[in-house]
Amino acid sequence: MKISINPPQQSLINAFLVMFIVHTAQLGVGVQGFQRIIYAEAKHGAWMSVLLSGVVTSIIGFVIVKTLSHYESSDIYGIQRDIYGKWIGTFINLVYVSYCLGAFLVVIRNYIEVVQAWVFPEVPTWFLAITLLMLVLYGALGGFRTIVGVSFFSVFLGIWLIALIAYPLKFANWQNVFPLFDSHALEIAKGAYAMTFTVIGFELIYSYYPFVKEKKKTNLYVQIGLAFTTLIYLIIMLVSLTYFSGGQLGRTVWGTLSLFKIVRLPFIERFEYVAITFWMLIILPNLMLYVWSAARGMGRIFQKSEKWFLWIFAGVMFIVIQFFVTREQINTLSNNFAKISFYVVYCYPVILYILVIIKKKVTKKG
Repeated sequence: MKISINPPQQSLINAFLVMFIVHTAQLGVGVQGFQRIIYAEAKHGAWMSVLLSGVVTSIIGFVIVKTLSHYESSDIYGIQRDIYGKWIGTFINLVYVSYCLGAFLVVIRNYIEVVQAWVFPEVPTWFLAITLLMLVLYGALGGFRTIVGVSFFSVFLGIWLIALIAYPLKFANWQNVFPLFDSHALEIAKGAYAMTFTVIGFELIYSYYPFVKEKKKTNLYVQIGLAFTTLIYLIIMLVSLTYFSGGQLGRTVWGTLSLFKIVRLPFIERFEYVAITFWMLIILPNLMLYVWSAARGMGRIFQKSEKWFLWIFAGVMFIVIQFFVTREQINTLSNNFAKISFYVVYCYPVILYILVIIKKKVTKKG
């Protein structure tokens, strides 16, 4: 495996598009019901947990880009091969591929559950799974630039949904967020930890960094994308805290979707149906990025075409999805993956950065 890679010129993207990729990769299914989980830890100080999570995420985003900048044009698979050697590096690369597939599984299964619970309770899981997998495959087989295009349009096609979150503010009770600083620091920290699954996705910069033209500008646009996502989560959390009572928020599984139920338009009776349908446009680039990253990793490891692995992964995911049927099973899957993703996304980048620094210093002295 080559450490540095130079994608063809026609596959490269401008740096400003990174902020769209980062944002769409983060804004997945987690936003549909993150409020209950954070409120359980931080109570009415949950909005501070969102801010803390955003700050920590920005720091980790900086660390990731800084790690990549020590190489001319490499991705996480090349860096790990360089740091750990052939055999250990290959093993860790396979672990990272498994992580990407795990994220893909959690996102697609949670979205299918939402569709079945809110819109089409009689539609079988296999039908929804194969429909989504076909859409994901269609985009991922088109290559990275196609995924970037989907990400770009996903932001603008979905932003109006976020704007409608302001509708419940006419019923807001701002006393629900007071006293402002009553929550303990430990509670706020636990709430930020609970945000992990909601904000992952930005770590995929590890995979597509070689495709960015102006690499020196990457960190700027990563930070803009992260800040925009944090702002959206903060707005949704504040609206939820002021609209729902504490007891309601603690019992509401899909808080964001419940907010859409309040929206009343003269030509649409059940607006949440529209929101769930449009949400597919938001999670599609998320799914495409994860499966593309996994397929790219396998292609790099075994020196084979990524397209073969895309088809294989689609088949495997279709089978695995069928094993998660009940709410308890899906919840267990999501919770366990959230714990794993905390270490992969927030702890490991710091370790990898330190190892890269040590490796460079040793090489320089040698």
